Amino acid sequence: MCGFAPLAFLGCQKPAPPPPPPPPAAVQFVYPVEAAVTPYEEFGGRAVSSETVELKARVTGYLEKVNFVDGAEVKQGDVLFEIEDDTYLAEFAEAVATVKQREADVKRLQTQLDRLRRLKQSEATTQQEIDRLTFEVDAAAAGQAAAVAMRDRAKLNVEFTKVTAPISGQIGRRLVDPGNLVQADNTSLGVIVSLNPIYAYFEYDERSVLAMRRMVDQGVLKEAPDREQIVGVAPAGETRYDLSGRINWVDNQIDMGTGTLRARVEVANDRRLLTPGMFVRMKVPLGPEQKALLIPEQALVADQGNRFVYVVTDTDEIEYRSIEVGWQEGEKRVITSGLSATDRVVLTGLQ
Repeated sequence: MCGFAPLAFLGCQKPAPPPPPPPPAAVQFVYPVEAAVTPYEEFGGRAVSSETVELKARVTGYLEKVNFVDGAEVKQGDVLFEIEDDTYLAEFAEAVATVKQREADVKRLQTQLDRLRRLKQSEATTQQEIDRLTFEVDAAAAGQAAAVAMRDRAKLNVEFTKVTAPISGQIGRRLVDPGNLVQADNTSLGVIVSLNPIYAYFEYDERSVLAMRRMVDQGVLKEAPDREQIVGVAPAGETRYDLSGRINWVDNQIDMGTGTLRARVEVANDRRLLTPGMFVRMKVPLGPEQKALLIPEQALVADQGNRFVYVVTDTDEIEYRSIEVGWQEGEKRVITSGLSATDRVVLTGLQ
């Protein structure tokens, strides 16, 4: 009995009731936000100086002084290099003296000519003598003009011994040290690059070019240099487009080798964040402002290259919804098709 009692007892026991069903899963959802946005595409490019000048001397001589620190900011007109000017000063002084001598010759001959003309009235001289002296006055005046030109050139040579900055910007290192011979129009002394504004070059793909050409043809978009749209610019490694600029040039033909069209953005570089040669990213507008639906980026799900979201239906069931996405706006993504403003898009809560 004792051995079976437990079995008899167990056999007579009623089965336990099933556990209650789990509560419905709680999910967080959001409604798509309708906002006015500008379509854009991101491009990579390089920063290039808006102006670059290679400094060369205009006269030959020994370099005497360097008036800057390597890598310094210089202003237009600053004297950067000085070449020994003793020889050129002497040539200038000689040229000045020659001009005075030629002026005296002209005055002397002109005085003689005036005297002969007075004598001609009393028949005290001949017309032949007057003509001869007239030619001598003209020759002396030409000699005076030549002397003035030589004096001006000598003055320029004195000025050229001071090599000045033709533009404002940053100069690199000096390429010649004092004491070395500098050859006119041959010896490179240094390079100045302009940093503000600075240019950023990038390349449109053919698809983007064709889309914009159609919008220009339809009158909804202006040609790139005439647009007032702002291009966002970010240095390499940064996600925020803290710098901005505008397109000021687009090439007139597509490169057949790369299938791209080159363009240039002029960027304000007041804080000197960009340096020529630096890689930059650009957020380039591809059309006019338009209304669009946006949802948080975290609501998107990817499956084999396809994008979809989960939507809460009117019966509070979860539904799979295939969508097409556009560009990113901050932490949100533009939805081009597949959703409406009244759809409840699941944000969190699904496992």
